[in-house]
Amino acid sequence: MKSCHTARGTMEERTPQNLLLCLSFLLCCTINQVLPAALTVSPDRAQFFQGQSVSLSCEEDKSSAGWTVRRNTTTDTRTECKGWGESAGCSISYLRPSDSGQYWCESREGAVSSFIELNITGGSVIMHSPVLPVMEGNEVTLSCQKEKGPSNLQAAFYKDGFLVRTEPTGHMTLHHVTPYDGGLYRCGIIGYGESPTSRLSVTAKPYVPPPRRSSGSSSSLHVVLLPLASFVVFSLV
Repeated sequence: MKSCHTARGTMEERTPQNLLLCLSFLLCCTINQVLPAALTVSPDRAQFFQGQSVSLSCEEDKSSAGWTVRRNTTTDTRTECKGWGESAGCSISYLRPSDSGQYWCESREGAVSSFIELNITGGSVIMHSPVLPVMEGNEVTLSCQKEKGPSNLQAAFYKDGFLVRTEPTGHMTLHHVTPYDGGLYRCGIIGYGESPTSRLSVTAKPYVPPPRRSSGSSSSLHVVLLPLASFVVFSLV
């Protein structure tokens, strides 16, 4: 079988079939590259009362290894979980305001996941909102909760400093969110105070091109792949 890395040979020997094999090999290598781990938080929210607990973990790709949770806070800079979390899994059994900050996954080679922001308050009101980005088109409910007693009290919700609306039961639902709905949110309950501010991130749906007509599809694919394949092969030579 001919190798893609052929130093000699005429243009006639580089058939479209061989070029497509080269492209398939390169695509396979790209897919098999290690992907960053994703940080998960349980419970999935951005704000906590002091004294509550949280668990963090890195969801790893099968080919990845050596991921650990790190954080930046007012007292820690890029410290590993073993320095501030419990040894049996990365968790904090008693949260304090000093635990507020950025958290992420990092590998031994230095690859990092996306960052999340946790906010721990000693106040009396928090807002339940997803800590991880939500997909465009999904439904998101923000809940305003006080530390003790009933949590279905009238609450005002703010985005980027401006009042969105007031809800009688303390829950505001955003239907079919778009990237425009992303921003800094907080809530307040009259007589009890306001929550900290947390960012709601919305991920735009990937663009999916419409299906092409079957007629002429093979020839169109040949026209597109052949110049690309030629470029790849000559780059390898």
